[in-house]
Amino acid sequence: MGVSVPASSIRVQNLAAVFVSATLPPFARSGTKLDITVSSAGDARSLEGGLLLMTPLYGADGKIYAQAQGSLVVGGYSVTANGNAKQFNHPNTARVPFGAIVERGVSLELEGKSQFSLLLNDADFRSAESMALAINRTLGRSAAHVLDSRRVELSVGNGEEIPALLAEVESIEVPVFPRAKVVVNERTGTVVIGGTVVLQPVSILHGGLAVNVVSEFQVSQPNAFSSGGTTQVVQQTRIDAQDKPVNRIELKQGATVDDLVRSLQTIGASARDVISILQAMKSAGALEAEIEVL
Repeated sequence: MGVSVPASSIRVQNLAAVFVSATLPPFARSGTKLDITVSSAGDARSLEGGLLLMTPLYGADGKIYAQAQGSLVVGGYSVTANGNAKQFNHPNTARVPFGAIVERGVSLELEGKSQFSLLLNDADFRSAESMALAINRTLGRSAAHVLDSRRVELSVGNGEEIPALLAEVESIEVPVFPRAKVVVNERTGTVVIGGTVVLQPVSILHGGLAVNVVSEFQVSQPNAFSSGGTTQVVQQTRIDAQDKPVNRIELKQGATVDDLVRSLQTIGASARDVISILQAMKSAGALEAEIEVL
């Protein structure tokens, strides 16, 4: 608020420095209200019951687009008493519904536009061509044509109302062809397999060799009344090797993802085992999908 105070000279238990962020939606005008997210940037233990003071929200160009202020809504709590602590969710992050008011909108005037570009979230030539055919069939004229795998150009006819045209285009049902994908998160051991993943006939042998090296330290002492003897620490090393039995999975022609998951559950494979098996299947050509590692 225009006051500069050194951090070393202020010790307030109920004050927190926070980051504030929001997403400016399309066609936002002055006065539009936005939801904001507030996250602690210091050592605050909780934002519960807090109030965000008036905070300007800057864009990438350094200009102020909105002002944020309001009471924080925290989806968790943190309680500490007599050295005992209990925490639920993350009390250092909060939301303020409709906590920001837009001061500078992103103007986009539709009046006078003769064409628009429709962008696909996932680039695919089949989906783009299917979208253009569906639009032309519904409008009864050649209004859309494909420019590349992600962009479809839409032309506005003479005398057509642009909002009505866009509303009609939005209501068209278009068949899409999503890519087969397997998403793997090795940090959490999460594996998500899409329904369009195709499996080829394959035989999987999965086992493991566990080797444990154990070191023990023993004390060697000289005999009683011996001369010149000293006490020594002697290290005893023992190596144990255990070879786990090999688990076998056989997937025949027409096997589905559900068959693969059930087979992996039957042999007791962990999430990280599943990740290794999927990567090996991809290398062997038995998994027709793209593996994305988060």
